Amino acid sequence: VQLVESGGGLVQPGGSLRLSCAASGFAFRNYAMKWYRQAPGKERELVAHISSVGVSKQYADFVKGRFTISRDNAKSTVYLQMNSLKPEDTAVYYCNVILFDVAGSQNDYWGQGTQVTVSS
Repeated sequence: VQLVESGGGLVQPGGSLRLSCAASGFAFRNYAMKWYRQAPGKERELVAHISSVGVSKQYADFVKGRFTISRDNAKSTVYLQMNSLKPEDTAVYYCNVILFDVAGSQNDYWGQGTQVTVSS
């Protein structure tokens, strides 16, 4: 299983970024995907969740109306469109998938993360 995030960078307040997470090593189209973030000195927090077929989407209150999660199952990629960025959005952003092994045990997989810095 491999998750590779990209698209982070430095952006001014009010700006936009689009993060991508390319997945491999599992049947991407069968699994829900999540984006998390972790700011310095803070715990990792859930940002957004999308169902396997992309119909159901859920967002943390602090990004509702500004961020949009989407996926392209043909490309095994999940996206996070981030608009109206604020300095408090500065964090490392991670994509996540939970897979179950043959014994039924839950396994969390994470990418390496991509840094988003919102600053003037």
